[in-house]
Amino acid sequence: MKTVNNRSTEYEIDDIFLKRHSPRALSGESISKEELMTLFDAARWAPSSYNAQPWRFIYALRGTKEFEVFFSLLVDFNKTWCKNAGALAVTISKKTFEQSGKPSVTHSFDAGAAWENLALQAVDMNLVAHGMEGFNYGQAKEKLGVPDDYNVEMMIAIGRHGKIKDLPENIRAGEIPNDRKPLKDIIFEGKFPKN
Repeated sequence: MKTVNNRSTEYEIDDIFLKRHSPRALSGESISKEELMTLFDAARWAPSSYNAQPWRFIYALRGTKEFEVFFSLLVDFNKTWCKNAGALAVTISKKTFEQSGKPSVTHSFDAGAAWENLALQAVDMNLVAHGMEGFNYGQAKEKLGVPDDYNVEMMIAIGRHGKIKDLPENIRAGEIPNDRKPLKDIIFEGKFPKN
């Protein structure tokens, strides 16, 4: 058992899992294209069913007209803090296998694995990568030209760490890394338990 960032484990795991959380305090500074591509390179090494790699990322760097399009997709709450992101990215996944055209049941799951790789790489680089569902999925599909055989999964705010005091007061408490459910509540041997 160990404790990092006021988070405690039940077993000995690597610190990177405890360091990863989803802060909203962003500095407003730019990030370089090289830094962003490093995150995407980590994402591409995720495992996937049949090695299909169904994930795709559409991104916009701060200070570009494309960033404004991405920003316009956000719900108002997320706009209050995403205005300081260095980049915004939308994750999509291909719903069918390229080789056979058959449906892929795990395309979203596989895209989630790629997102986690990106998030952990961000921790290693001392960057913020905050995933969110608080945006207009339909408008994202339309405005970003997402083909029908792809599913819009999530948006990611990426940037440099900012100061908690610069956030709106009502969201500052959420900057503290939160805990997780105990293993006994999420792991079951043999079958799912009855109430």
